[in-house]
Amino acid sequence: MNVVQQRRPVALAAAGALLLLALVAGTSVGAVALSPSGILASLAHSAGLDVGNPLSQTQFALLTQIRIPRVLLAALVGGMLALAGASYQGVFRNPLADPYLLGAAAGAGLGATIVIAYSPNGIGPIATLPMAAFVGALTGVGLSYALGAVAARHGGGSATLLLAGIAVTAFLTAIQTVVQQANSDSLRQVYSWILGQLGAGHWDEVRLVLPYMAVSTVVLLFAGRALDVLSVGDDEAITLGVRPRQVRFVVLLAASLGTASAVAVSGLIGFVGLVVPHVVRRLAGSSYRSVLPVSLLAGGAFLVLADLVARTVLSPAELPIGVVTAFVGAPFFAALLRIGGGSS
Repeated sequence: MNVVQQRRPVALAAAGALLLLALVAGTSVGAVALSPSGILASLAHSAGLDVGNPLSQTQFALLTQIRIPRVLLAALVGGMLALAGASYQGVFRNPLADPYLLGAAAGAGLGATIVIAYSPNGIGPIATLPMAAFVGALTGVGLSYALGAVAARHGGGSATLLLAGIAVTAFLTAIQTVVQQANSDSLRQVYSWILGQLGAGHWDEVRLVLPYMAVSTVVLLFAGRALDVLSVGDDEAITLGVRPRQVRFVVLLAASLGTASAVAVSGLIGFVGLVVPHVVRRLAGSSYRSVLPVSLLAGGAFLVLADLVARTVLSPAELPIGVVTAFVGAPFFAALLRIGGGSS
């Protein structure tokens, strides 16, 4: 236990430093380079401090209206997906569990597809697409829970809920395919969203998802001890005063809410919730009191850096960010399978 307690602050400090460096790189690097010192001086000047403003009006607008909201959105989405992934893995006691297990991705994809296909101007007002994806994601999760609850009355456990999520995902994906085939002219927009994108990230998207992510994050971070107790088995958890069914419900609900809000503004960005928690366990140990907060910080840093690669590697063109995370995550997933699922 002493070793765990010693590793936790070191891992938190390292993840926090990595996130800070990623944020600095994300705001500085791009088609128009901005120096970190210039960024700090300009932000201080805009806050009313008596310092010069080294950035031009155009550069300052680029910084405050494009770079900062996009980088913050990437950090929020990456942190939320990694935190949700670690929470799912704790609930299901499965190192391959993923934030999209319970139909969130399929529901969000269906909601976004319907808006893109049937809105008069393609994607509707600025909040329409993310809100449709958000509602779709929550609908997918709700259907999974309802189906899982019916099966649970006949003796099913958490594995039954997982199977319900797979069934709902297949059903919603089939509906999405029908909508796409009936509106083939919108396929390009649909696939662009499905592959993940943060290029449209503005302050509106940040304000839209921040309340949901804040609630999810607080609930999941406080659940760390309960997940540690669940890891030893339900019978032992009950003797220690933890109610496994209630803990699973609260954690899955919070993780699904956070996942839905992330998917709503970013599209489907895979592997973040799978890769980051595994790396964190190697560095911070297996206790969820360490894994959850470190995953939150490391996931934010990972997606900020992935987004930086996505918008610079083929500049002036931009890769979908889901392609970048897949390049990292797919080999990692293959290696994980090769060693038998990894260690939890």
